Amino acid sequence: MPTNMKLLIVDDLHDVFLEKLSQAGIDFNYQPLISRPEAEQLIPDYEGLIIRSKFQVDQAFIDLGSKLQLIGRSGAGMDNIDEAYAMSKGIQLFSANDGNKDAVGEHMIGMLLSLMNNTRRGDQEVRTGQWLREENRGYELKGRTVALIGYGHNGQAMAKKLSGFEVNVIAYDKYKTGFSDAYAKEVSMEEVVRQADVLSFHIPLTRETTGMVDEEYLFHFRKPIFFLMGARGGIAQIPAVLKAMDQGKILGAAFDVLPVEKFPALANQDWYQDLISKDNVLLSPHVAGWTFESYYKLSAFLADKIISWAKQA
Repeated sequence: MPTNMKLLIVDDLHDVFLEKLSQAGIDFNYQPLISRPEAEQLIPDYEGLIIRSKFQVDQAFIDLGSKLQLIGRSGAGMDNIDEAYAMSKGIQLFSANDGNKDAVGEHMIGMLLSLMNNTRRGDQEVRTGQWLREENRGYELKGRTVALIGYGHNGQAMAKKLSGFEVNVIAYDKYKTGFSDAYAKEVSMEEVVRQADVLSFHIPLTRETTGMVDEEYLFHFRKPIFFLMGARGGIAQIPAVLKAMDQGKILGAAFDVLPVEKFPALANQDWYQDLISKDNVLLSPHVAGWTFESYYKLSAFLADKIISWAKQA
């Protein structure tokens, strides 16, 4: 174990993280309410940083951490950390991308079923005295082809959860080959655009994937699709999705994440009013991976990874 390693924790984590570190003899300073300027003052004295989404761990912040040996994020992605720069400084990076995979899969399937069966619209109509059966006729998921973009922890969990619905699950992953299994068949992107009835994203936000879903991307799909975005909001260009909906290429869209999150910034986007005006759009506030269970698992899995690394270092 690195001698006298100390971790600065700048976000709210489940108590299990602190308990596991204490049992392993790893020193830490738990400051869940700390601001970035305050963290900047402290980080030079610490070998490790633990964060969720409080602020960007950019080059400037990393340079302040002259002793940094590790950065851990209690979450599925690392998009608020300059990974390349951290690795160039020899800093170990840890995430908990297997900690909320079940939560995300369940949430996105729930959103899909709601879209296909007009659940939200029907509920609102009944509450206002309308009993419209024919207008709310839905679609069955059985027999359809669900295409997953990305087949890491989240993609695999989604495929496994879909297996009981008697659907055809296909998956495309630019960075993996030979990953067909009992739950999904590996295919090319050409097969995705030809076969998909449902399109679901399970990829990180990177320079390559930022804005990837544009008009050109959606143009190639042969059949009208249901669109699920539970990965990172910056992957999709919302105006392109809205245009595809107006053209009938997208039958319904579910977003747990958006390119801009939180108010008032979200309400100031040019596309916001169009998005919320559509009754075949379902929105949630970036909570797919944030269940009571995942709160525990994200912290527990991250702690286990750090402790394992510390024992070997």
